[in-house]
Amino acid sequence: MNTPEIPEIVVRRLPLYARTLSWLVEENVQTVSSQELGANLGMSPAQIRKDLSYFGEFGKQGTGYDVKYLLSQLRQILGVEREWLVALVGVGDLGHAIARYGGFGKRGFKIAALFDNDPRKIGQQVGELEILGMEALPMVVKGLRLRLGIVAVPAAKAQEVTDYLVECGIRGILNYAPINLHVPKGVRVRYIDPVVLLQSMTYHLKSG
Repeated sequence: MNTPEIPEIVVRRLPLYARTLSWLVEENVQTVSSQELGANLGMSPAQIRKDLSYFGEFGKQGTGYDVKYLLSQLRQILGVEREWLVALVGVGDLGHAIARYGGFGKRGFKIAALFDNDPRKIGQQVGELEILGMEALPMVVKGLRLRLGIVAVPAAKAQEVTDYLVECGIRGILNYAPINLHVPKGVRVRYIDPVVLLQSMTYHLKSG
């Protein structure tokens, strides 16, 4: 029997469920209903049950979900029960902030290598990591078996950097540059653009 394809929108919601469950674990909550999860996430209980049903049956009618068990299952589904090493390209102000962000480790990720093409930055330390030149990227990606990369460079350089990351073997890219990237099939890109997000809110606030 063929496994049904999971809609991408469902995959994107799973980390939100995992984040909420992690918070519930910290609050020593043992069980949670789909109604309670929905209230935390601003979603309908039916949508949560439908999303989870793609991956199995995790709850019991009348008692809800065991929080630790469901979180464990979601971490396995997302592949974050292991640690993923990440390459960061671009160590300006934004790159420094990303490199020093302490939230990656708790969620299964670690910034493992820093790269920049500015000779003034190469060799500098950011925490425990030394900023490397771009020429070191292929060797480091291969040596550490990196699959994930973060692009924190100006928009004019983002596509060039992305092409190089893909050429070196990176298959998942988180892009902070305000530009849409073109990547070959099999490479995943996600975008973080604070200005776009703020503009989506000012649309609703402009007449207030």
